[in-house]
Amino acid sequence: MLHQRPLDGFSRFFWLGLGICLVVFHLGLIFYGLVPNLISRPIHMAFALPWILVLAARPGWERISGILLAALGVAACLWIALNRDMLGDQYGFLEGNLQIGIAAVLILVVLEAARRAIGWPLPSVAAIALLYGLLGQHIPGEFGHSGTPLASFLGTLTIAEGGLWGSLTSVSVNVVAVFVIFGAFLNAGEAGQGFMNIAAAAAGRLNGGAAKVSVLSSALFGSISGSASANVASTGAITLPAMTKLGYPKRLAGAVEAVASSGGQIMPPLMGAGAFVMVELTGVPYTSVMAAALPPALLYFFAVWIGINAYARRFDLAPIADEDKPATRDVIITAAFFLVPFAVLMWGMFVSQVTPQYAACLATLAGAAMLIVNGNLKIDLAQTAQRLEGAFMGAGRQVAMIASIILCASLIIGVLSITGLGVKITSLILSGSGGLLWPSLLLTAAACLILGMEVPTTAAYVICISVAGPALIELGLQPLQAHLFVFWFALLSTITPPVCGAVFIAAGMIGENWLKVALTAMALGVGLYIIPLGMIANPAVIGLEADTISAILASVKLGIGLTLVSYGLIGAQSWPLRLFLVAIGLGVVFVGMNWA
Repeated sequence: MLHQRPLDGFSRFFWLGLGICLVVFHLGLIFYGLVPNLISRPIHMAFALPWILVLAARPGWERISGILLAALGVAACLWIALNRDMLGDQYGFLEGNLQIGIAAVLILVVLEAARRAIGWPLPSVAAIALLYGLLGQHIPGEFGHSGTPLASFLGTLTIAEGGLWGSLTSVSVNVVAVFVIFGAFLNAGEAGQGFMNIAAAAAGRLNGGAAKVSVLSSALFGSISGSASANVASTGAITLPAMTKLGYPKRLAGAVEAVASSGGQIMPPLMGAGAFVMVELTGVPYTSVMAAALPPALLYFFAVWIGINAYARRFDLAPIADEDKPATRDVIITAAFFLVPFAVLMWGMFVSQVTPQYAACLATLAGAAMLIVNGNLKIDLAQTAQRLEGAFMGAGRQVAMIASIILCASLIIGVLSITGLGVKITSLILSGSGGLLWPSLLLTAAACLILGMEVPTTAAYVICISVAGPALIELGLQPLQAHLFVFWFALLSTITPPVCGAVFIAAGMIGENWLKVALTAMALGVGLYIIPLGMIANPAVIGLEADTISAILASVKLGIGLTLVSYGLIGAQSWPLRLFLVAIGLGVVFVGMNWA
């Protein structure tokens, strides 16, 4: 996790100024037309590096080294941008020791930024990939390669529109950053409280109301954050105390928050960075990705809802007390703080037919305007300034975090492309599964789960789909079907031991043993394990845009199966009944499918 230190004096104004420049740069790219890729992408990296290497660094050697690395990295990025025309004529081949040195600096800085942002696993994988690219010609047999000259290998990664400046970085620059900025401006105001108030008004009166408020608020909040950890920390600060106050078992309260918050990463319109990476890798329009992702996401939250109903009956969980429910006036006012920007976003995409990122820019401006007014419909200039500062600082930190992940993942994808390793792994999967789809799916699922335990969901998804996606598509899956399958399984580690990041955070906040919370979360979030396989067995469920009726019918079928499984795991009192209901539920989900 990144260290955050308090800011004052000059440092406060420096970082605020950098945050403003970062936001203006990324919104300007969308509003003012095309900027050459070897200018926009290196500058994107240059903006990201100081936040990771300097601001998040602890005092002492870590900060000193961070300042040095950030200075070198920013200088190298600016050199690439200023010499774009010359580099374009080199076709990815470095000329001279200076260029080799700049390439080495870029790669080392990216690896260190990723390490500081998310730990060792992802940069370790990238380092191993780089070593394979440099030395793989000495590996005998099928997994060796013919070798690439050093100047060509490093050049392809650092001065051509592959590697660091490839399509993944394009997504980070042109789409992900814009939506992250949008989310930062929403979160700086009353939007978060609006999520909570709407959820409380809609579900607070029901049995298990506090848990259902957590589910709805996390789904809403997750639609702009896409981060399970951010969801738990934000909505959990309110929902966890509310659930314990009403007598919820701590393991259940923590599990509800972890499971609901994990669902935010699969909830349109954002799905974290994954939705936009998916758009880039599949070539499928953003609106089509959202249409395909929506039914499975709703089924996931439906299954969680069913599980909460079962727990509510078992523990006699009461609704939220009337005095704790928000007043209707507060619900209406605070809801406007996210409904207005969301309405602008939807209007832009579906009425004006502009690109999603252009619509997000318009929505960001609307969200910034909403920061002027507070929940009492009063204008407080000091509060507005504080909120704007929070929005710019939050945008800087979040854009830098995602950029560090995507840039590091881009190195791995670049090596796979240069060496042909991706094709070889695809062949290994096909031969290991005997050319059968379901063994290939299980191998891919296991790889996603293992990789997702150590790296963020989006990074795990990118790496897994790069090596396993071609095999799944060759075995008959549609590209979007394969991508959604991998993305969902990359999310499993948020609630699955031994890592289960969302569970650890929720357990720590509520003071419960993490393993108890994890086991309860796995039962409550059983849809996370079943729905990805259900999408393969029932492909119509992701075909909402092409055939709405078939998608609805497939969703109903899956919903019935999930209800039986969830009630069998949670609501049934005897083991024979539990096993019977789970078996019948799985049968409903998978009946009629081809297992070949």
